[in-house]
Amino acid sequence: MDILRRGRLLADGYSPAELRRNVRIGALVALRRGVYVDPAAMLQPPEVRHALAVRAAWPALVSDAVISHASAAALFGLPLWGVPLDRVHVTRVRTHGGRVDPRLHVHSARLAADEIVVLDGIALTSPPRTVVDLARSLPFEEAVSIADAALHQRLVLPEELADALERAARRPGSAAARRVVAFADARSESPGESRSRVRMRRWGLPAPVLQMPIPTRLGVSYGEFDGLVKYGRLLRPGQDAGQAVFEEKRREDAIRDEDWRVTRWTWPDLEPFEGVARRIERSFRR
Repeated sequence: MDILRRGRLLADGYSPAELRRNVRIGALVALRRGVYVDPAAMLQPPEVRHALAVRAAWPALVSDAVISHASAAALFGLPLWGVPLDRVHVTRVRTHGGRVDPRLHVHSARLAADEIVVLDGIALTSPPRTVVDLARSLPFEEAVSIADAALHQRLVLPEELADALERAARRPGSAAARRVVAFADARSESPGESRSRVRMRRWGLPAPVLQMPIPTRLGVSYGEFDGLVKYGRLLRPGQDAGQAVFEEKRREDAIRDEDWRVTRWTWPDLEPFEGVARRIERSFRR
């Protein structure tokens, strides 16, 4: 999704009055002064919309600003379930001078040269530094979702997170970050799986074996958490939702034929998790 800047639009022949009119009628959406996007961008996931806001803000930032925290995670394509995305986050290499305004959160911190990368012309904190910064500052569940995704996408390796933790040892929240990194698992494929792992731990349930293969008469099946995704945008060509539901039932029956029990839950069941926990406990007893 492209950013449309006022200068380029004027050079293409649009007048200032046309731009104002297009914003007024909804043909353009103004991300900030002089920066626009197509209205379809507003239908994208929050992380994508925030990445657009970061790209829109970047040219106006001071030269020593480095995109960081949730804003860096958005540019890396990480899921940001439950993370506030109302401000662009930047870090400036100084010991003081942090501030928060309606659109910008400025952090002050030391950044080593290898903790800064450039992506599409934008300077941002490296993936290990980004994950650890968020693990220091976010609640456990939200931070685990990000750390899991970074490991799963191979944006970071476990040893890189260990090094980033070592560098952050004296910073606020370092103990929380260690707990997040110790719990993170590259096998977790979605925020739903990450959140489920956290909830199961809080209820004292055994840790799940992620992506465990289960041979059945229909082939190998895997436990997963994907909400209603498979019944929507991930349907195979020519497949409708009804067919997907039918095939899912066949797979579930085949799993039961191998003497496994199946417990299903969706996003609304995660909060509160008590009902799911009780069902899992009953399955264990049976």
